[in-house]
Amino acid sequence: MYFRKFILIAILWATTPTGWAQEYVGSELCADCHQDETEAWKGSHHDLAWTEVEDGQVLADFDGTSFSHDGMSVSFVDKNGVLSAQVTEKDGVITDYPVHSVVGIAPLQQYLFETGPGRLQSFDVVWDTVESRWYHLYPEQDLPPNDGLHWTGPYKNWNARCAECHATGYVKNYDAETRRYASTQVEIGVGCEACHGPGSAHLEWTTGKTLDDGLGAFGFPIELGKGQTEADIQQCAGCHSRREALEDGNPVPGTPFHDAHNLAVLRPGAYHPDGQILDEVYVYGSFLQSRMYAEGVGCMDCHDPHRAEVKAEGNGLCTQCHSPAGNSEFPTLRLASYDTPEHHHHAENSDGSQCKNCHMIERVYMGVDGRHDHSFRIPRPDLGLGVDACTDCHAEEGQPWAAQQISDWFPNSAHRTVHYGTAFAAVSIGQLDDPEALIAIALDKEQAGIVRATALYLLQPFATPVLAQRVAPLLSDPDPLVRANGPVLQRQAPMPERVARLEPLLSDPLRNVRISAAKEFLAIPAQAMTQDQRAVAQQGMADWQRSISHRLDFPETHLVLGGWALTLRNAQAAEKAFREVVTLDPQRSEAWPMLVQLAHINRGPQAAIATLDEALSILPDDPSLNQLARDMGR
Repeated sequence: MYFRKFILIAILWATTPTGWAQEYVGSELCADCHQDETEAWKGSHHDLAWTEVEDGQVLADFDGTSFSHDGMSVSFVDKNGVLSAQVTEKDGVITDYPVHSVVGIAPLQQYLFETGPGRLQSFDVVWDTVESRWYHLYPEQDLPPNDGLHWTGPYKNWNARCAECHATGYVKNYDAETRRYASTQVEIGVGCEACHGPGSAHLEWTTGKTLDDGLGAFGFPIELGKGQTEADIQQCAGCHSRREALEDGNPVPGTPFHDAHNLAVLRPGAYHPDGQILDEVYVYGSFLQSRMYAEGVGCMDCHDPHRAEVKAEGNGLCTQCHSPAGNSEFPTLRLASYDTPEHHHHAENSDGSQCKNCHMIERVYMGVDGRHDHSFRIPRPDLGLGVDACTDCHAEEGQPWAAQQISDWFPNSAHRTVHYGTAFAAVSIGQLDDPEALIAIALDKEQAGIVRATALYLLQPFATPVLAQRVAPLLSDPDPLVRANGPVLQRQAPMPERVARLEPLLSDPLRNVRISAAKEFLAIPAQAMTQDQRAVAQQGMADWQRSISHRLDFPETHLVLGGWALTLRNAQAAEKAFREVVTLDPQRSEAWPMLVQLAHINRGPQAAIATLDEALSILPDDPSLNQLARDMGR
């Protein structure tokens, strides 16, 4: 009953229209007046982020070409202008999929298939636009059709995982009861209003009509490029970041980032211990670590947002500021010559002389797409953490050699200081027994906010009442990312102190912080709060419920709901939640043991045995399930 009630509330939240005062008008109307900007945008990666087949942007060869990989094969054909793929899966099932639409333009192009009413899936055999060939995005992975990571599974669903950053005015509209999508958008591709906001009020402004309160001088909710650098960065970050969305689609441009998203910190597996890129993290989390960000540099100082390209080629991009002339907008810059062998110690015009190759390591994602780290760091092979720009090129020489080279070139450098990466690395390999180093990082106001927030995240296994007291001041830190990662460490605090410390965050101006605090009130008994505290906690919980309601198509969401139900000692609701996890993704091995135990609690030993047999039929080699089978005498 509890679970059904929650789902009903969640569906209501998810399907209630969030009407805006302004309406979208489409990019075509913008072109009439803004011809130069439109000309720059046309054909850009933003414009072509998502296109219709009939738009003529298909680059792949559909003239009877084929591709095979790991027992799967596909033939690409053009039948009188209808592009399709005949896919033979590893289990022998053959299906014809017409190409629904096209993603991207270079260096690869991906194709979407509609596998059910309204459900778009991104096919993982893609076209290399440079080498003119088909290739598989995940050649090392075994992905049978029943795997959640198979291209038809929940993690390759376009509606949920990708569309919001490839469309304008996008709303996901997922129905949790039918597990169907009714997604809508104003236009596919990143159009003018994706960044500037709905244009109807701007059109009215051109006629002299008085604008509504809350709009900029020209009728937009955000005035990009008008000196509000932080707002500009956060607008770009809405897509160019590794984050969890709190809304059902595109937030209105100008919405503060932490009102619409939960930013991933520098977690192991996503970043290297020193904060350099590892997995796809989409720039923002890297940029927040940089000195450039700290000194007020914004995205548009280097990037033309309409062309979606950098403003200059080669070292010219960096020397627009890093030169003897400097840049008056950044008066703290040291004026010096950097584009010289005396600085980079490599031959002119060589790869080693390029600023980005030393200060922005490149990693390749999606097989062919090279992307640079935007933390703009000085190479630190002396840390011995296994990754740095020097040994990207000089792998055979190794980090000790590289560290000595840099020491010889810059003997008096002030940059070879203690680095947070050493402590983060120790955590990642289970060799940090004393949390003092992490506490020091979290409390160090000289560190970037995302670094301090990561230290709080990594401190969770060390939580004690004493630790809760020491980090309590960070609950009022100016950085919302620090505030959002602080509440969980208060779980070990005595109840009165916990309530007193967390209550102010329930009224934080940013939703992600409020939600972070609200989660902790789930485990606080009602009798431990005053009536006013209960009321504000309920408001925070409603915020959390609303954000969760937008992610009911994510298996991981139902893991959270299952844990929530267990906290409330509601075994029936917990079983329903974990059942939804394995319905969406049968490979989620962490859900099955819980489901077996809950079946036993709710319906007895025979139900538990049946659930265990079901789990083993899907995951026969799973160690936890086999141990559970032995424990149950199976």
